[in-house]
Amino acid sequence: MRFVFQIRVKKGKTLEEYVEAWKQGSVIMQRMAGARGTKLHRSIGDPGLLLAIAEWDSKEARDLAMQKLRNDPDPMIKEILGRDLEFGDFSLVGEFEEAEWTVESEGAQEAMQEG
Repeated sequence: MRFVFQIRVKKGKTLEEYVEAWKQGSVIMQRMAGARGTKLHRSIGDPGLLLAIAEWDSKEARDLAMQKLRNDPDPMIKEILGRDLEFGDFSLVGEFEEAEWTVESEGAQEAMQEG
């Protein structure tokens, strides 16, 4: 399951500030059950526009992790997880199941798989 977000670095903030906040928050998120990693992509030609793709075992696993994190009594965790909102505006692009159709490169040969 993939969750895709678009992020716009806020005016007066830097890309580096956002990325540092994102990395710190991601470390916490990746400790949650069902988390499978996250990647942050910078737009070509617009360094203030980013795309984040988070992978989870399932939507249910992510929803449960988010609920646990929202209810976590540790103020340090709440502060770290809220820092990316200080530096960027984000919106959910969508929630996506695993790919049903893929084309993978195998050297000069391509194989199409339906799964």
